[in-house]
Amino acid sequence: MARLLLILALVAVVLWVYSVVDCALQPATRHRGVSKGAWMAIVILLPVVGGLLWFVVGRGRRSAAPVRRAPDDDPQFLRTIGSISDQDERIRRLEEELAQLDAEEDPDAGPTAPHRPADDDDTRTS
Repeated sequence: MARLLLILALVAVVLWVYSVVDCALQPATRHRGVSKGAWMAIVILLPVVGGLLWFVVGRGRRSAAPVRRAPDDDPQFLRTIGSISDQDERIRRLEEELAQLDAEEDPDAGPTAPHRPADDDDTRTS
């Protein structure tokens, strides 16, 4: 009988120490019911009952880790970028604005053909 009481006392002490440490190390967002300080007081002042209450009631469950997705796999991101016609319209407006800026910089030049790089054949002398 004495051995059984000694084993139960040892289990109670281990449970109490583990619950105190677990309660102290958990972030405040994972404490349910009352604040972290109140849970610490409950666990310390009521060793076995407080520890059991902590594990049954007070300890919040760990939330699932957010799923990380690449932007092209994320439906929410894909909804925010708009359709292809919206992108085409935006590109067209930007090209118009760039053409206007080019015209403001060089008003005497007038409309010119786009610049092409010289071919290697044109630069060679025979």
